[in-house]
Amino acid sequence: MKSKRSNQLIKHSLLLGSTVLLLAACGNGDDNSSSESASDGNDGRTTLEFWSFWGSGARRETIEAIIEDYNASQDAVTVEHVYQPWGDIWTKSLAAIAGGNAPDVIVQDINSVKQRAEANQATNIQEYLDADDISGDFYPQLWDTVLYEDEAYALPFNTDTQVLFYNKTAFEEAGLDPETPPATWDELEEMARVLDQGSGDSWEQIGFYPRWNIGADVWALNADGGNAWFDNSGEVAINTPEKVEALEWMLEWQDYYGRDTINQYEAEFGSGVSDPFISGLVSMRGQNINYYTNLVENAPDDFEFGVAPLPEKEEGSGNWSWGGGFVLEVPANTDHPEESYDFMKYLSSTEVQEEFGMNSFDIMANAEANENLKEHPDLDEMGQMIYELADSNLEVTTITPVPLNAPDFSSLVNTEIDAAFLGQKTAQEALDDAQESVENLAQ
Repeated sequence: MKSKRSNQLIKHSLLLGSTVLLLAACGNGDDNSSSESASDGNDGRTTLEFWSFWGSGARRETIEAIIEDYNASQDAVTVEHVYQPWGDIWTKSLAAIAGGNAPDVIVQDINSVKQRAEANQATNIQEYLDADDISGDFYPQLWDTVLYEDEAYALPFNTDTQVLFYNKTAFEEAGLDPETPPATWDELEEMARVLDQGSGDSWEQIGFYPRWNIGADVWALNADGGNAWFDNSGEVAINTPEKVEALEWMLEWQDYYGRDTINQYEAEFGSGVSDPFISGLVSMRGQNINYYTNLVENAPDDFEFGVAPLPEKEEGSGNWSWGGGFVLEVPANTDHPEESYDFMKYLSSTEVQEEFGMNSFDIMANAEANENLKEHPDLDEMGQMIYELADSNLEVTTITPVPLNAPDFSSLVNTEIDAAFLGQKTAQEALDDAQESVENLAQ
């Protein structure tokens, strides 16, 4: 299947032409609003301040058009969008909460909702859900992330999932079937060796390397039935036999290509045409499924690629993957939590989620929205397939909220994994030491 430049993904006209719920825009949509806290406006409408990190491109155009339509759909509230740069938004929100001038609604990381709830930095919205339960609209594992002591402190907004992109042209040239991507780790390795061109410290084409864009944690849970460093019961599960085997497998890949070679090529990776998958250096690449938008924008028109689930460790073990995402949250001690919840509910509705996904190509938290996007007439065949794969892949996608009793555990694990890749420890030693360190932290 050929990838084409799907301009529909970014054209603002689609936002206005295909939406069902959104009304004709007539609000002011001013994105240069002040950072003052929400207050009652002179026209009698309540003003809500909404912070996001969507500062440019399709996402900004889309969210501002959605806000404009929301403002026009009722006469009680005016929402003002305030852009905060990525990396700054959450530190600024903490300072704003402490200073008593927090925004009314903010886009927050999905994996740290419980931390903010426990720290009284987020508003409990359960009373609004009790009157109008929409929890069933979302993928179950996403909904679980917003619960603290069985009550909701946010609404899921979007998510992602890790998949395998592969170069169909490279497959054909190597004599592989371009419609049959690897299904297991053994097949992945076999196909990579066929795709490899070069040896030693000189490679024209590298079939696959597992750590490029996907961390050791993802392959570990892929091997271990979807169990992350903490299992479903909250127990530390770092040095399981399956995870040790996964780390040994990754170390074998490094040994095959050579540590110096891997480091050299990593240093040369760039974006656009310098992207190693687009340039042809790497034939198969694990990536967030939203990577598709990068290919649409930057790959040549004749660039042919396929997308598939991450290969399973062995037949029947499951194509387990990892995902993150973002939520909509009302910071603590704001003046208009009910109005804020109403706006959040609007952003979480099927029609609005579908429209945001259509323009940004994000995977949305609302399951029905993704279901509709699988057959959206304004998406080409590949675009529809991406949403179909995302929807099915979320059935085997693990979300990993940070545990309350060990918020800083990841640095301990990563230090030990780094030691293994530097040749300082075996896989077993590294994960045994990580297990012990995190157990001590979680006591």
